[in-house]
Amino acid sequence: MNIGELNATARALVAKNRGILAADESTGTIKKRFDSIKLDSTEENRRAYREMLFTAPGAQKYISGVILYDETLRQKTKDGMPFPTYLAKFGMLPGIKVDLGAKPLPGFPGETITEGLDGLRERLAEYHKLGARFAKWRAVIDIGSGIPSRYAIEANATGLARYAALCQEAGIVPIVEPEVLMDGAHPLERCEEVTNDVLDSVFSQLFAARVVLEGMVLKPNMVIPGKKCADRSSPEKIAEATVRTLRRQVPAAVPGIAFLSGGQSPTDATLHLNLMHAAGSLPWALTFSYGRALQEDALKAWAGKPGGIASGQQALATRAKLNGLAAAGEYSAAMEASAA
Repeated sequence: MNIGELNATARALVAKNRGILAADESTGTIKKRFDSIKLDSTEENRRAYREMLFTAPGAQKYISGVILYDETLRQKTKDGMPFPTYLAKFGMLPGIKVDLGAKPLPGFPGETITEGLDGLRERLAEYHKLGARFAKWRAVIDIGSGIPSRYAIEANATGLARYAALCQEAGIVPIVEPEVLMDGAHPLERCEEVTNDVLDSVFSQLFAARVVLEGMVLKPNMVIPGKKCADRSSPEKIAEATVRTLRRQVPAAVPGIAFLSGGQSPTDATLHLNLMHAAGSLPWALTFSYGRALQEDALKAWAGKPGGIASGQQALATRAKLNGLAAAGEYSAAMEASAA
């Protein structure tokens, strides 16, 4: 493990005005996205879509790294250049999703445990050879009647810590993603309570596993009310609750925090990120690691048609720029109209 290299990679991922494009949808998830534009989810269509995103002119300025799926890490541009090579050439670090998904947690109805630790050491060694310099593992915590349980929180935190330690052993920066879902009818206060519990457990386990905090990136949810909650908190309250929670739970040694969008609209995800910078000086960089919130407009504009490539790329570049500005507190809602 080279701590200096891990720290340099982690800092590069959260550099000013830059964030991460999550393009690591599983085959099942990308099929749902393609269904929305009535496009078959073939290997070639998936490859063409990812190439459209990765080669978008202007987006590279605001995208520090791209999280890939196993299939995508092995694919090439139409000109024959491996995607990891292409991304690195244009200053975007190649990353890889390594978990195998959230599965039902036996004995705990409504709760899940993320699988994928078996054989992970060997997979990480291969991914490093293929060019991956960071990885992602997502743990899922749902809020509902009687959940989350203490056991589900601890089990997922332990999994995240074991994954992170294996990544650092392989010379790969771990993105640690404990996601408290925004499904359900819970208010902002309940999300804040659970997110505090989850992050407290995650960092306890990371410390116990001897994970070097300077060589990781945290990818948390924002503190936000459930989708079915009647009381819609203001963007300012969401930003304040999120920063308050992070100040309490995230050690200053962590170089940066790259938020997941978690089902927020593209504009909401950008606005909330920007507002967090109003809190004043923070010990870590705050940026984005968005999937749908970066891709949604681009997917619709592309629509699976060769003639839609330029429009899709323009849509991605626009959202990447707006989020890059938000990651430094330089965004305003008025920019949405001019960008469109």
